[in-house]
Amino acid sequence: MKKIKTIALFGTIIISAVAFKLGDINIKIKGSDTVLPLSQKEAEVFMKKNPMAKITVIGGGSGVGIAAFLDGTTDIAMSSRKIKMSEKMKLQDAGKAYKEVVIANDALSIIVNPNNKVSQLTREQLEGIFTGKITNWKDVGGDDEKIIAYSRESSSGTYEFFKEHVLNNKNYGSTVLNMPATGAIVQSISQTKGAIGYIGLAYMEKTVKDVKVSYDKGKTYVEATVPNAQSKTYPITRPLYYYYLTKDAAKVKPLIDFILSADGQKIVGEVGYVPLSK
Repeated sequence: MKKIKTIALFGTIIISAVAFKLGDINIKIKGSDTVLPLSQKEAEVFMKKNPMAKITVIGGGSGVGIAAFLDGTTDIAMSSRKIKMSEKMKLQDAGKAYKEVVIANDALSIIVNPNNKVSQLTREQLEGIFTGKITNWKDVGGDDEKIIAYSRESSSGTYEFFKEHVLNNKNYGSTVLNMPATGAIVQSISQTKGAIGYIGLAYMEKTVKDVKVSYDKGKTYVEATVPNAQSKTYPITRPLYYYYLTKDAAKVKPLIDFILSADGQKIVGEVGYVPLSK
């Protein structure tokens, strides 16, 4: 009799696990506006394959997502930057073990208004523009016109990545205009001839112009494209992250496994990001 009870209990565990995997998935994802379109598309396709699953995706910036992750109001934090040491310490102090997963890669496009004749810039020139040392387009081969630089706001992982990898950790200039979302940067630059900004590759539109970038002091200039990002010839590339608590691994695993699968990485490329190398 005892043996039969054991078998019955084992059967219940299997049924519950299968039901959880296929049906009772309810996941909240929050954070990076860069990762937002990708997460939305991956969630949409995943829910079509698993009709009873519910996935909510909200933007707001990498910092916002990781803050929500720290206070337990999201299951997954999406981030376009690596988690900071201060954030790691908060998790450690709270006794919360976490996992980091790279779900895709991205390239940062430098964009200007289509009427701007400048089509290439060095890293040093970009540093000068965004730190406020270069204020006129004539100083970088353009017309005699004031430069209006747009950036993401400081809660954005893209803001921090650009500061570290393009500005060499120098501070942004006081005249740089901080925008709450990437779409706002695209719209502003499309309407302002003297404007310049940076966006994730997937946000690139025909209303703005991509500028080639040189990281070897002007010897070679490279365009921001998926192939150039995959080959690492384009210099401003970065990983895109998901963070989740170890205790939630079983809950989020079906979604993450799907994103990392061949089908999920195909979506990465279709949306405009850079698939992971196999």
